[in-house]
Amino acid sequence: MGKRGNLAVAAGALALAAAQLTGLVGPAQAQDYPSRPIRVMIAFPPGGPTDFVGRLLSDKMSTLLGQRVYIENKAGANGTVGADNIAKSDPDGYSLFFTTAGAVTISPHVMANIPYDSLRDFAPIAEVVTNTTVLVVNPKMAIKTAKELVALAKEKPGAITFGSTGVGSTTHLAQVLLADAAGVQFLHVPYRGAAPMLTDLLGGQVQVVAADLTVLMAQIEAATVVPIGAAADQRNQMLPELPTLAEQGYPNTDASNWYALLAPAKTPPVLIKKLNEAVNTALADPDIRGKIVKSGAVPVGGTPEALAAFMRAEYDKWGRVVREHGIKETP
Repeated sequence: MGKRGNLAVAAGALALAAAQLTGLVGPAQAQDYPSRPIRVMIAFPPGGPTDFVGRLLSDKMSTLLGQRVYIENKAGANGTVGADNIAKSDPDGYSLFFTTAGAVTISPHVMANIPYDSLRDFAPIAEVVTNTTVLVVNPKMAIKTAKELVALAKEKPGAITFGSTGVGSTTHLAQVLLADAAGVQFLHVPYRGAAPMLTDLLGGQVQVVAADLTVLMAQIEAATVVPIGAAADQRNQMLPELPTLAEQGYPNTDASNWYALLAPAKTPPVLIKKLNEAVNTALADPDIRGKIVKSGAVPVGGTPEALAAFMRAEYDKWGRVVREHGIKETP
């Protein structure tokens, strides 16, 4: 065979051995994972709706994975502080990001100098829930539908005060989409979070606000606010009689918020698969599903590929809206 032939055979044998070894690494890695606690970053303070769903999920995943899955809260800059922390973490499956829509599909268009690329620096695991964005008014407004709100806005252009949880939030963008669809103007009043916004709504300082149903459920049940429409693509089963804005004649007004679980980019696919299976198993649990639905959120689940496509579509959609309206974060 000669020296060249012998070397070729040897090289081929080494390549085959390497390929066989590589094939064994994935299953072995998945079998050993996790071998220590997993950190899940939530980029908001404890006690809010994101934290509520994140803790439900992490507690169930702890049982399923046989290791503690714990929450770390790191609030700041509309979720981007926590997002950046995970984007720069080791891709070993032990640092995950429980994100809202804002940090990865809206803030990159609204805020200057975002230190991460949402579509490049994260590996999607699974969408967890969708949150219906609902418009509510103070009962003293004496209106019950979005059509009545639009009629008032046409009578007084730019005079109806419309609160949101911040510039570039889904609650702000719900207002922008409705104004576009109805051909009206509102006076936007941004707040630093839902609590001060609702306080001012109840006190009459603003007339209408938008927020996740999970934030508004208690006030709606107590009749201290009046829901007038859902900025979503379908009705929420906790408010089955509340029509969407589209059903009231205002199309292209879906501003639903959502939560998803992400990992740093380059996390091995075999680990992503194991985490995805844990998320979907958790969401299939009747107790978990019941608590999520009662809070006003909608369990989703699904594949990493489905989440990747959804994030891409949301990123492009909100990018267009932000550019068309010149929405920028103000210091």
